[in-house]
Amino acid sequence: MQFKHPEILYALFLLLIPIFIHLFQLRRFQKVDFTNVAFLKKVTIQTRKSSQLKKWLTLLMRLLALACIIIAFAQPFTALKTALNSKKETIVYIDNSFSMQAKGPKGPILERALQDLFDKTSGTEKLSWFTNNSDRKNVSPQDFKNEVLSITYSQNQLTPSQVLLKVNQLFSNEKDVLKRLVYLSDFQQKEAFPKIPEDLIVDVVQLKPVKASNIAIDSVYITSKNASTTQLKVQVSMSGNETSEVPISLFNNERLIAKSVLEFSENANGTVNFDIDNSEEFIGKLELNEPNLPFDNSLFFSLNKPEKIKVLAINEADGKFLQRLFQKEEFQFTQQTFKTLNYNEIPDQNFIVLNELKEIPASLATALKSFSDDGGSVLVIPASEVDLSSYNNYLLTIALGTLSEEKIQEKKITKIVFSHPLFNDVFEKEVANFQYPKVNSFYGISTNATSAIGFEDNQPFLLQKNKAYLFTAAINKMNSNFQNSPLVVPAIYNMALQSLPLSRLYYTIGEQNSIAIPVKLGADEILTIKDSTAQFIPLQQTKANFVLMTTTHEPNKAGNYHIAKENEFLENISYNYSRNESKLQYLNPEDWQGAQTYKTVDDLFDSINEANSINSFWKWFAIFALLFLLFEMLILKFYK
Repeated sequence: MQFKHPEILYALFLLLIPIFIHLFQLRRFQKVDFTNVAFLKKVTIQTRKSSQLKKWLTLLMRLLALACIIIAFAQPFTALKTALNSKKETIVYIDNSFSMQAKGPKGPILERALQDLFDKTSGTEKLSWFTNNSDRKNVSPQDFKNEVLSITYSQNQLTPSQVLLKVNQLFSNEKDVLKRLVYLSDFQQKEAFPKIPEDLIVDVVQLKPVKASNIAIDSVYITSKNASTTQLKVQVSMSGNETSEVPISLFNNERLIAKSVLEFSENANGTVNFDIDNSEEFIGKLELNEPNLPFDNSLFFSLNKPEKIKVLAINEADGKFLQRLFQKEEFQFTQQTFKTLNYNEIPDQNFIVLNELKEIPASLATALKSFSDDGGSVLVIPASEVDLSSYNNYLLTIALGTLSEEKIQEKKITKIVFSHPLFNDVFEKEVANFQYPKVNSFYGISTNATSAIGFEDNQPFLLQKNKAYLFTAAINKMNSNFQNSPLVVPAIYNMALQSLPLSRLYYTIGEQNSIAIPVKLGADEILTIKDSTAQFIPLQQTKANFVLMTTTHEPNKAGNYHIAKENEFLENISYNYSRNESKLQYLNPEDWQGAQTYKTVDDLFDSINEANSINSFWKWFAIFALLFLLFEMLILKFYK
């Protein structure tokens, strides 16, 4: 027990006064003479004993009454340490990721949690709160209640580490402050729990769905294409152990084109194929009906008339292998000899291959440098016995380093950097038993460019810097068998594809997406991405022959959009939410050391209210004082 005014307790020493008065009182019994001495003696003894007992009881009642009055004025109470801290800061984190759409006992778990917060929030102390995509600092409980029910879903989900970093930014720097984090989430599995700071109280409520099951449209891609039709393969994933069959619908610009039924058995994934007509552009949407998690029931995609990538080969060696590589519908391939090169065609290209030139004259180097500065991509394949001076002058301008004298030595090409952008999605796994190509001669190089393919001694064979590439050896059939290697196709083919990033079927919101639009803009012209209700201006760089757009968090809603220059339509583009939230796998917050877990929001608030409550007892002591005074009156009146 503690006291609000403990100094008043010194008044308890006043209880000594009535005790002293009682012990040293001067009153004496007066002698009265009676004739019957024996009778009088007996009466005297009884009267003395009764009088003494009555005085002691009266004294006790008065002492207890006075003591209770003094203690009541000292205001006794009991409370936890957290309740006594006068400075408190509370931050509420509300996980509003798409996985919180899952159904709980009383509906979607996020909506139920928001309603509980609305009902339970009270008091006058200000608080801060944040979600995965918004935050508010030091708002009143009433403002919090006004805003909490309008929280919408977001495709982002902060990890526990990111939540603690955000909390650290929102807390003040004051000392001796009780800091509390209220953490509301389903704890979908992202990473291990971090260590909680010693000065932070973390109260956790895990919002669990009734069933951890979900069926999602995972992805769609083109499997084959001919002059008349394109075949799409739709990948559908399932979480949970329930067997089910799901109808999937295909729409073109909101018009139903086809419908198919996918049956799930023990396999957690399934595929559906659709054939679509190539005669027109396709603004597509795939849709299924799954009630537990609605956000991944739709997937949007677009098929535009493809723009051809312009590839120019400048040859002083046999260029037939390049012609075989680029004789495909996505490329417009031309080749010229070095002696008959038309310099005026260089700015109109997207990808240029210098195929084993003996030298790179200053005029060509200047034209290629200007081409690179405007966003073009260049591949340099050196010849044997090149003019090192002209080569190095050009390579330095594009930051690829400098070549040294050619070495006549056989060397195997064994090192593949599987994580390099050229080899993304090329290999299902890292190959160990590869039939390695070789070269008979090569150039040494001094560079800080990135290696994509290397020799057996870790020296680079293929280098990249920005959008420029360099082989460190000639790859003609006399010097190397690299042209017959499976590596030549993904390496050079992907260089050309990445020189002008063609629009994909769809892009993912939240990732960095680069889209090259083959259009020339005027000085004050910009491109916009819009749909029927909204539009935004993406980050964009104007190049000589195209505009490179970059999007990350915009748009914030999945759907089909189109790219426009002012009011002129250019092409369609589609965005979808990441499917990371479709995987219903959860962490157990009870494993988070230092966090206090609760089953419901109600349990959490009951615990916080109990921890912050102060139990005052002064009224009880006032009542006891009155009772003791009443007892004293009864003793004085009725005790004989």
